[in-house]
Amino acid sequence: MRLQLALDRLPKDKCIQLAEDTKAYVDIIEIGTGVIKAYGMSIVQEMRRLFPEKTILADMKTCDAAKHEVRQALEAGADITTVMGFSADASIKDALQEAEKLGGQIMIDLLGIQSKNRVEELASLGVELVSLHVGKDQQKEGAFHEDLFQLTEGAGLAVAVAGGINEDSIVGIVENHPAIIIVGSTITGQENPQEIAATLKAYMVH
Repeated sequence: MRLQLALDRLPKDKCIQLAEDTKAYVDIIEIGTGVIKAYGMSIVQEMRRLFPEKTILADMKTCDAAKHEVRQALEAGADITTVMGFSADASIKDALQEAEKLGGQIMIDLLGIQSKNRVEELASLGVELVSLHVGKDQQKEGAFHEDLFQLTEGAGLAVAVAGGINEDSIVGIVENHPAIIIVGSTITGQENPQEIAATLKAYMVH
């Protein structure tokens, strides 16, 4: 089980500082969509250079022109890039092929998807990694809940989870054995991000 640090809606120097402060506990550094929109591929390149030992995820949220955007992210140094699950099958296939060619991985973001049928279709297209994701705006109505695991049950996929996860909710989430737990503001909004990252990681290794 890996801990992914989501760096989003933050200035570049703050992103770098947070990645540095928490690196003993974080397995995957996610460069959020908002950060990519602010700084482009240069921040992906910089994170790759500064943290060569870490898995870097570029949260591109690609939904079209998949071949181009996947290449963009992976050539900049990302190991994983995200594609939206509602994208056309042609885009999903292009993304998977391009990632395979470049030695990277695709995480399919299930934001907005409520159909098990679509999850099964994605698996049949060759998808291996998905994220169950309660979006920032949706979190006003509630954070990630364990019931969401029903969407991917039995699909044989590696699952990442995201959306307002904190120390209270992580225990139940860990019991469902996701491959990756994604945490953003619970770590990035703290005075001592290192401490909370260590606490969350401890739940994951027991």
